[in-house]
Amino acid sequence: MVTLADARRIIDAAEKKAAEIGQPMNIAVADAGGNLVAHVRMDNAWLGSIDISIKKAYTSRAFDIATKDLAEHSQSGGQFFGINASNDGKIMIFAGGIPLKKDGAVVGAIGVSGGSGEQDHAVAEAGAAAF
Repeated sequence: MVTLADARRIIDAAEKKAAEIGQPMNIAVADAGGNLVAHVRMDNAWLGSIDISIKKAYTSRAFDIATKDLAEHSQSGGQFFGINASNDGKIMIFAGGIPLKKDGAVVGAIGVSGGSGEQDHAVAEAGAAAF
């Protein structure tokens, strides 16, 4: 289970990493059902990335995979090509979503958007590490 206290701790760690790299981000944390627990939009983070961060968290939980890894397999000719059109458009195949695990089981996810894929993933990793 991902509690609100967990989500706040995860977001705090992710915000610190985003500030360290100088990139304002949208940071979302989802529970085991892929439902939003908490979201933060840092000052000056892109408005369009609000929805993307939430959907990255959902995607990562829905498929129990980092969105960075899912993206690799969803390119033309890949085994998951077209997956982004599933689930009523809720699937994001950009780096920045990471499952949250407890005792080896996926219990939620973090989704980050607002920078390059590499930046989004790094900020998500920092948040996930705080879980």
